[in-house]
Amino acid sequence: MSSEENSSSLPNATAAVPSPMEPVETNQELSDSAEVGNLLESMETLTPVLRGEIVQGKVLKVTESEVLVDVGVKCEAAIPLGEFTKEGGGTEVAPGDSVDVYIESYDEGAGTVSASHRKAAHQRAWEEIERAFEENKTIRGRVVERTKGGLIVDVGARAFLPSSHADIRPHSNPEALAGQEIICKVIKFNKKRKNVVVSRKLAIEEENNRRRAELLERLVEGAELVGRVKNLTEYGAFVDLSGMDGLLHITDLSWVRVGHPSEVVQLGQEIKVKVLKFDREKGRVSLGLKQLSPDPWERVPSTYHPADRVAGRVVSVTDYGAFVELEPGVEGLIHISEMTWSKRLKHPSKIVSRDDRVDVAVLGVDLAQRRISLSLKQTLPDPWENLAGRVAVGSTVQGRVRNLTEFGAFVEIEEGVEGLVHLSNLSWNRNVKHPSEVLKKGQRVESTVLSLDTANRRLSLGLKQLQPDVWKDFFAKTRVDDVVRGKVSRVVPFGAFVELQEGIEGLCHSSEFGEATDGTALRLEPGAEMDFRVIRLNPSEKKIGLSLKEASHRAPAPEVEEKEPERITTFAQALSSAGVTLSEPVRTSPAPEPERGAGVGNAQT
Repeated sequence: MSSEENSSSLPNATAAVPSPMEPVETNQELSDSAEVGNLLESMETLTPVLRGEIVQGKVLKVTESEVLVDVGVKCEAAIPLGEFTKEGGGTEVAPGDSVDVYIESYDEGAGTVSASHRKAAHQRAWEEIERAFEENKTIRGRVVERTKGGLIVDVGARAFLPSSHADIRPHSNPEALAGQEIICKVIKFNKKRKNVVVSRKLAIEEENNRRRAELLERLVEGAELVGRVKNLTEYGAFVDLSGMDGLLHITDLSWVRVGHPSEVVQLGQEIKVKVLKFDREKGRVSLGLKQLSPDPWERVPSTYHPADRVAGRVVSVTDYGAFVELEPGVEGLIHISEMTWSKRLKHPSKIVSRDDRVDVAVLGVDLAQRRISLSLKQTLPDPWENLAGRVAVGSTVQGRVRNLTEFGAFVEIEEGVEGLVHLSNLSWNRNVKHPSEVLKKGQRVESTVLSLDTANRRLSLGLKQLQPDVWKDFFAKTRVDDVVRGKVSRVVPFGAFVELQEGIEGLCHSSEFGEATDGTALRLEPGAEMDFRVIRLNPSEKKIGLSLKEASHRAPAPEVEEKEPERITTFAQALSSAGVTLSEPVRTSPAPEPERGAGVGNAQT
């Protein structure tokens, strides 16, 4: 290729060669020129600073004693490092940080500026305090010390917090807030007098109201919320739901029996709970913790059935029985009547104690009431079984008097087997009003088995059956019209009761008293002994009718060897007492006077 061709392949080559008459600028010169231009331009745009003005500067350098800050003028401000020192020590500034500074003085001619970071922060704080006061906003501060009537709070300026405004409720120990960072509201502000009063109480109330409004939107029965345990009592725990307190009752803490809430939750612990009930009008919330886990009672119908034998642990003993834990969250009750076959048990603690392992029988399951009835005695031999083989009707048994009632006495003849001695079976010859007249509680006695009903667990006993029947003996040897000796035991309006022998009484009706020797009506006095004529005998009802007429003036009729006429006389007397008269009565002795009021003078023990 020729030189001409070469030159033609470079367009504008000639124009690219500088003329010898024109100066040539190098790249360095161009760069310096641009920098100078920019500097001049920036100097023209600098805004002069005024004394008392707050500007934002940029930290250029941090030395051991000062901080150099570019405040946007030709010179730099040197601020003491102490103005950037934190409360606990150490600095909180580094090169490149933007900081507020207060211009104390500026000499443009001399190129010097005096500034303060602390004064800028102080002034900014007063502006923020004033804005919070005017707009009713909250500000943050740190409690620095206790003073008379309250606390001093650093909110950028020293503010007074009255004790009455330290908390929603009166604070028992305001000093406990010292060193804490709090939120508060400005309730009094006077910048000229540097007077600021704040309230933590109003700030907390405002925050609680905000949280309460948010909570009410989510608070429905069945909702699951997160709260913090605020207080523990004997009956449950109060949980702070961030706006409202809810009660977590002790019965809703766990499916397992809980003695105190502290066994499950701790003060200050954050827990998840379920809303069981919410009364919007009263503002009451009932919470549950156990409801977040499966209910063990759901397995009860398929696990426990009547007549089953199961094992468990005694978790509680009461006056009326013992509660047995069959599995965690499932308990049954052994009633005191199911503790033992004996009826003498006064308290379940005589049989079982807490934490005892016991084998029990299931009597019934009530899923609706969440109740399982258990029995301890059903796992023990029943003393009433085969009792008929050990005790026969008519046999004599020994026992101890366990209880006295108005109608008789209960005698235990062996463990778990008691029989009743009725009042009528205590004595042949005494009119017993109460068993205590014959027996004492705890006394050992012998008795006769009168009847036995093992199906209904009834045993009838008798004491008098072991003694001779004095009435039977009396009626066997006494006849109507016999004269007997007796003592007046008591006088009643219709006659007198006469004791013929120990335990045997007859009645002499007033119509059978007769007359005294002077013709006046005869009067009887208690304790008087005399002869009486027997006018009526009723063995089935144990009644004896007596008469004084002629009985005291004559001796008893001598026995007659001929018995047959005597029986006829006795028969005739019986007919006469019944009002029947024979046309030709047969007698072997003089006939007595006609009886008046026959059938009235009867005695009953």
